[in-house]
Amino acid sequence: MKDSLKALLDLLDLEQIENDIFRGRTSDERRQRVFGGQVAGQALVAAGRTVPVNRPVHSLHAYFIRPGDPLVPIVYTVDRVRDGRSFTTRRVTAVQHGKAIFTLSASFQIAEDGPTHQAAMPDAPAPETLPDGLTRLTPQFGEVGAREFIARRPFDIRHATPLTWEAAKDPALISPESKVWLKVDGDLPDDPLLHVCLMTYASDMTLLDTVLLNHGLAWGDKRTMGASLDHAMWFHRPFRADDWLLYYQDSPFAGGARGLARGQVFTREGELVVSVMQEGLIRVSNQANSG
Repeated sequence: MKDSLKALLDLLDLEQIENDIFRGRTSDERRQRVFGGQVAGQALVAAGRTVPVNRPVHSLHAYFIRPGDPLVPIVYTVDRVRDGRSFTTRRVTAVQHGKAIFTLSASFQIAEDGPTHQAAMPDAPAPETLPDGLTRLTPQFGEVGAREFIARRPFDIRHATPLTWEAAKDPALISPESKVWLKVDGDLPDDPLLHVCLMTYASDMTLLDTVLLNHGLAWGDKRTMGASLDHAMWFHRPFRADDWLLYYQDSPFAGGARGLARGQVFTREGELVVSVMQEGLIRVSNQANSG
C-alpha cells in the first residue's frame, strides 16, 4: 500500500473523545487550508460510526463555512437527529478554534427493493490505455515536481480529457466535460463505510476543474482562485474504491462568481454508483474582491 494511502486511512480513523464527539487530524501543513474532501470524509466517518452497520449511507449534504486550519485538529460533533424504522439521520459539525468550519447532514437507510433504472455510462478509454499521472503532469511540473505531487496523492488518477492547464494553454482543448478514472493506490479492507468515505474525499479533487475547463482557466494561473461552497452526494449502490471508477463531470452553470459542477461515478461494468453536485466560489483576478 502506498504511503500516502496509509496516511489517508489514518486520517479517516477518527479518535472518539466522548459520546458522539470525535477528533480528526489534518494532513498537510504546507496547505493554506485543509482540503475540503478530507473534512467531508472525516465528517462522514463520524456520522457513520453512530449508525448500525446494516444502514449504509445513501446521501449527504454539506456546507463549507470557513477555511480549515491545517495546524490544529478538527473536532466533529454528531447530532442524532432521527432513528426511524427505515432511515437514520445524522448532522455533523466540524469545529476549530471554537467555530464551525463545516456542517454535514447524512441519511442512512436499510436495504430495500424497488424500481430500478440509471443513466448510461459515457464512452471513455480504458484506464490502462491512458497515461499515468507522472506522464501527464511532467510537462507542467517537471519530472521532480510531478514525482513529488504523485507521491503525496493517495489515488491513481488518469484523465481521459484535457487538464485545466492544458486547456489554458490551448483554447482548442476547452471542454464542457471531464472524464477521470480513479482508484486508491492500494488494496482496502471490506468496510463499506470506508469505501464511501474515500470516494467522498476523492469527489472534491477534480469536480470544480470542470467549471474552469469551460473558460480556459486553470488553478495556479495567477489569476484564478476558488473554494468549495457546498457539496452533495447520493450513494446508489455498493462499490469498491480500490477498483477503477469513472468519474464523469460537467458544469451546467457559472455566474455571480460561483460555478456549479456535477458528477456521476460508474464502475467498469457500467453501474452508476454515486452522483455528486458541488457549487464553488470562482473568482478571476479582474473580478477579485474581499469576502
